[in-house]
Amino acid sequence: MNLPELLGARPILQAPMAGGATTPSLVHAVDGAGGLGSLAAGYLSTAALSERIDEVRALGTEVFGVNVFVPSGSRPPDADLDDYRAELAEEALRHGAEIGPATHDDDDWDAKIDLLAESAVSVVSFTFGCPSARVLHRLRDAGALTVVTVTTVEEARTAVARGADGVCAQGLEAGGHRATFDPSRSDDRPLLALVPEVVRAVDVPVVAAGGVMSAQDVLAALAAGASAVQLGTAFLRCPESGAQPPHKSALADPGFAATSLTRAFTGRPARGLTNRFVLEHPDAPAAYPEVHHMTRPLRAAAARAADTGGMALWAGTGFRQACEVPAADLVAELREAAVRSGSL
Repeated sequence: MNLPELLGARPILQAPMAGGATTPSLVHAVDGAGGLGSLAAGYLSTAALSERIDEVRALGTEVFGVNVFVPSGSRPPDADLDDYRAELAEEALRHGAEIGPATHDDDDWDAKIDLLAESAVSVVSFTFGCPSARVLHRLRDAGALTVVTVTTVEEARTAVARGADGVCAQGLEAGGHRATFDPSRSDDRPLLALVPEVVRAVDVPVVAAGGVMSAQDVLAALAAGASAVQLGTAFLRCPESGAQPPHKSALADPGFAATSLTRAFTGRPARGLTNRFVLEHPDAPAAYPEVHHMTRPLRAAAARAADTGGMALWAGTGFRQACEVPAADLVAELREAAVRSGSL
């Protein structure tokens, strides 16, 4: 099956949310309702990723995706990291946690590509950049379809030139990390402005992501030219989601009124609920994955204490529409919108 055929049959995609929100049960539920689920390889060891793939298949799901983080560039100046470590000291004292080491790694990139080439996964997608043509061609030869997440027309053209089967256009409304190849850029576009530009620029299927929460959002994205839509925040409160209970509760808490783009938790721009941590650390260094490793123990301690002020509460701008419903019901409702649009 090629990518247009796959997206034509499964136009509702579940975003591969790293950090625990995506579970094999969520991927399976989405698949069973006629959507396309995806595991997140980010932050997992290769062995743990292999186990997740096996778990999904043990549930009877064969058509699903895996998302991989493309490695970041060079290590930032130590002085910037030392300054931020000092800034985080009070946060560490709050829950008796230790600040993590400022590790620079590639998230087990080579081993994960080897695993995916050997595992015959249906779809492999990428975030934070575009892999080389060699990697994309290797995965295609292994039978996988490839999708690169992009935030600009230029990034989309790069992905297609290197051999990607499709692109996922991420609007500025999206929760979690911005997928931009260059996090120093600030030319993010709203989804419905970005999608038509990308559709005109490339001759591969375009998946729309960012702020898609409802049937109306699905219809708007498909009308803008997208072949399918991808949702993350909409699935966070589903029972199959692995999001922390305080995170799920915060999405419905009137005390959280807005989202912000912040580098405070990971050193890369990411959108989440505006909480104490975000407001107290507005000038975090652009240092991914170093900052991620530094704050990881602090975020874990905050989660154990149900302290939503210190957690990374990733969420898109439409977070208030997230509902506590089974994932299969959500997919069924959104697929019906796709049917009405004529895309199925």
